[in-house]
Amino acid sequence: MSGLLFYDPVCQQPYDTRTLHRQAMGGTESTLVRVADALGAWVMQHNRTEDWERYRRPQRLAGITAVVVTRDPRALSFVAQHYPGARVYLWLHDRIRPGGRRARSLAGSAQLLKRLSVTAVCVSDWQRGGVTATLCGLGLADEVRALTLYNPVDDALAPDGTPVEERKLVFFSSPNKGLDFALDAFAALKQCMPDVRLVVGNPGYRAAASRASPGVEFLGAQPQPRIHAEVRGALCTFFPNFVIPETFGLVFAESHALGTPVLTYDCGAALEVLGDPQQVLPLTPAHRCYEALVGHLPARWRRAPARLAAAAGLFAGCVERIGAWRNGARPSAAPDPRFRLSAVSAQWRALLAG
Repeated sequence: MSGLLFYDPVCQQPYDTRTLHRQAMGGTESTLVRVADALGAWVMQHNRTEDWERYRRPQRLAGITAVVVTRDPRALSFVAQHYPGARVYLWLHDRIRPGGRRARSLAGSAQLLKRLSVTAVCVSDWQRGGVTATLCGLGLADEVRALTLYNPVDDALAPDGTPVEERKLVFFSSPNKGLDFALDAFAALKQCMPDVRLVVGNPGYRAAASRASPGVEFLGAQPQPRIHAEVRGALCTFFPNFVIPETFGLVFAESHALGTPVLTYDCGAALEVLGDPQQVLPLTPAHRCYEALVGHLPARWRRAPARLAAAAGLFAGCVERIGAWRNGARPSAAPDPRFRLSAVSAQWRALLAG
């Protein structure tokens, strides 16, 4: 689709197809690369200084008939200036809810949203609920159409028969998405199962201080093929995150594509994407209260409160579920056809052709 342009106004550093295979990369960026490459689209990034194939510096390109702006509605002014005749889509990856900071950003761009007849593309029905409520509150419900297109997983990702190590858990996500809570929960697991171990990786856009913990191996930022190799042989992806709810969660979809179940909390789009109640734990006020009390503490100061929380049973759900999975009740996981790149790119083509 030579008339299609994706514009990323917020990425921390430029990226392209090569980045996806060679180094750590965030979920939003890797998703954009997969979709844009599948559609044969142009990609422009606000901080890019060198052109490479279809990945370009900010400039005016001839023949653009549709522009997809990622995340930030303030970039709609760039589109209005450089591509005044193009159809415009705002691809929202973050949580938006009435009264929140991102809702205020939408409010500040209300006139452009109306004038450009923008379509809001959401990555899950759960996220779209918040977007729709926000648009209604801003009086934009009749002006801005909101719809869901899931993030894609490479069609080639599939189980490959890698033996499962029932002692091994993996966490691979940005560390601000509940890593400290996960380490607290893992410490409780290790008290009951001394042989269990946790491998931690991240996409590289937010550094994590390695918190020395028995049984925890920090890999640091790793390219996706390395992370996927770790996931394949794990009992599960251990992701007890509720600190920043996932609006989609590639960690969920990719784990299933590799044949590995996930253990997380019923928060955000988790159940929508996983589709299996056995892989989500109930999120209680006690969990939120605990994190509200200790979330601001340095990691090393969380140990004592974590031990008290464990004694009070805060992590009992994790302990019970992991114990059951190690004893033969591990749920099956498989690629979900909803998230196949071929299916998602076909949906994008249908949207852009409409």
